[in-house]
Amino acid sequence: MERVKPIKLSEGMRVSELGEQMKNAGFGARKIGLAREIVRKMFSDEECKVFLGLAGAMVPAGMKGVIVDLIRGRKIDVLVTTGANLTHDLIEALGDEHYHCDKWNDSELHEKGYDRMYNVVMPNSAYVKLEKFFDENWEFLAQASTIRGFISKLGEALEKNSTGEDSILRACYETKTPVFCPALADSGIGLMIWGRKIAGKKIEIDAFEDMNEIIDLAWGAKKRGVIYVGGGVPKNFIQQSLQFSKGAEYGVQITTDAQEPGGSSGAPLEEGKSWGKLKPGAEENKDFVDVRCDATIALPLIFCD
Repeated sequence: MERVKPIKLSEGMRVSELGEQMKNAGFGARKIGLAREIVRKMFSDEECKVFLGLAGAMVPAGMKGVIVDLIRGRKIDVLVTTGANLTHDLIEALGDEHYHCDKWNDSELHEKGYDRMYNVVMPNSAYVKLEKFFDENWEFLAQASTIRGFISKLGEALEKNSTGEDSILRACYETKTPVFCPALADSGIGLMIWGRKIAGKKIEIDAFEDMNEIIDLAWGAKKRGVIYVGGGVPKNFIQQSLQFSKGAEYGVQITTDAQEPGGSSGAPLEEGKSWGKLKPGAEENKDFVDVRCDATIALPLIFCD
């Protein structure tokens, strides 16, 4: 048994030093500390391909920089995310911002043209720049035949227009990191595509073709590591790609959902062993952990150096 050690705070302490101490504490702090160890283990394992499932709306919450650093630092090999994250990333790449909103009246926000995500708002006028971007780049974007290819072209278009250097889309394009978004239609970007389709502009995208690539990536890897921020479609898309393979050797899940309702978002990583999605034996090596925490708290603590 390992002894619980009190956290000792000191003047000038680095956040990474605090994170290292957290693994010696108990409860949620212990989980954060263990997650730090596991992600560093998977990052340093040259045989391991790392899959990041990014749900929710992490970009409006200010988590974009953490993700971009992971991408540009070549820490992750595959990103699966929501259309919301990609839409808000593109909005910021085109020059709009998200703003704090600690008090609100939603009727007033609607009248003033602001859209709220908990305690963050975005001007609805951001969609004007999105429309302009899609109109100016449509012929280039419409050359894509898959969702993955379309997302890559969004990043390429940002680079060609010399904008969004700190965006997820551009970082993934420039590092050749594959990005999958199975539910792209469920987003502002999806609305942009739909609007042009009903206006008679041509685009033909096979929504199922991306499954070939992500399954090849999962099955062709010598080892696999998974990091789930939230759950939903991004988590399940990765999970199903691991099914019938040898499963993941490493796993970190950050979620506030409970397992009792039976949904994927709250399902502990261990449950994946019954499906062949987590390699049996990972628990003996302490190579997976479920962190029950707000991702905007856990992400900076886990990934800070």
